[in-house]
Amino acid sequence: MNNSKTVTLEDARKEMRPTAFSTMVKPAGSACNLDCTYCYYLDKALRYGGKEAVMSDDLLREYIRQYITANAVDTVTFCWHGGEPLLLGLDFYRKAIAFQREFASGKRIMNTIQTNATLIDDEWCKFFRMNNFLVGVSLDGPKDIHDGFRLDKQGRPTWDRVMASVDTLKRYGVEFNTLSVVNSRCEGRGKEIYSFFKSVGSHYMQFLPAVEHVVDRPDFHRPVIVSPETEGARLAPWCVSAKGYGQFLKDVFDEWVVSDVGEYFVQMFDATLAQYCKVQPGVCSMCETCGDCLVVEHNGDVYNCDHFVYPEYLLGNILEKPLVEIYDDPKRFRFGVAKRTSLPAECMRCRFYFACRGECPKHRFDRRASGEACNSLCAGLKDYFRYTQPYFERMRDLLILKKSPSGVIPWARKKMLENER
Repeated sequence: MNNSKTVTLEDARKEMRPTAFSTMVKPAGSACNLDCTYCYYLDKALRYGGKEAVMSDDLLREYIRQYITANAVDTVTFCWHGGEPLLLGLDFYRKAIAFQREFASGKRIMNTIQTNATLIDDEWCKFFRMNNFLVGVSLDGPKDIHDGFRLDKQGRPTWDRVMASVDTLKRYGVEFNTLSVVNSRCEGRGKEIYSFFKSVGSHYMQFLPAVEHVVDRPDFHRPVIVSPETEGARLAPWCVSAKGYGQFLKDVFDEWVVSDVGEYFVQMFDATLAQYCKVQPGVCSMCETCGDCLVVEHNGDVYNCDHFVYPEYLLGNILEKPLVEIYDDPKRFRFGVAKRTSLPAECMRCRFYFACRGECPKHRFDRRASGEACNSLCAGLKDYFRYTQPYFERMRDLLILKKSPSGVIPWARKKMLENER
């Protein structure tokens, strides 16, 4: 079966709905005070001549105007990302808030910011609290795991600084969640890592697998992360294995499902339950199509996705073409639909396709016997979906009865005891 040109009725419906999309804006580009070994974005500085990036005030104002105006919805969420967005300083974000108020036109404006948390102090926390920012903290887990790859430009560890910032966020009552890279050091330590995040007060956790390719470049101080199709590309040594990732998810799930449903939230589990309930999963990698979260660079360039900031995926620049027209561009639509249409027929027949949806296209570099590209994490993901199926079915059934999914907890405890016998 060749579905490469298939456009579904749902694809058409999606395009006919009122315009609603999100952006991940990178006002400092890939500029960062850290030098994380596995960071796929630091190397994007090479795309812009290796220069430190700063979004100008005029461009900031124009981006905010276009983004709010383009969205025909009541709530518009800004996601400030990097690099390290705090490098731009408080005055930059004070201007951003002023511009948002200028163009809000009655719409509700929300702000999230993803940071390595090494620069957070009292003043930042006062600003976050006053303006209701949700702060995403990049933290990989216990000290030895985090400091294994997340070093600063001088090669110094950062865990102590991040933990001090987490304490400051909590002291000021700033809402925060955690984003963690599941790398080779995390394998076999899922339960420990989950317990760690509970202990630091993270009630919403994201666990993203590190699967990247690198090449050596004489003009760069470390191997450069590149597209898998790049000549000479090899799998990076810090990558998590498919089996290791699947086991990591299962180990975290074992802890969560017997105690924490409804109190602690793990993005992967939320998305999986959403799939069982046939509602939007809230994470692009598990949607049938993608392309609804554009990346806006420091100079106004727009890309389909922050994992595909390569010349061939450039959609335009907001100073030359309005953001709403960039979103409406057929090239953006084709990129999104290709998430489904480029899958091997074997994936489409899989009983867990409804949950996995092929996961993220950036991980499709293994090959089937047919020569078709497939997700390198497939075996681990399938193991996770198979293992958790009865629990998510139980939670789905509780929701159908208008009961809380936390009602699964006593049932899960009993089932796990039975499995141990």
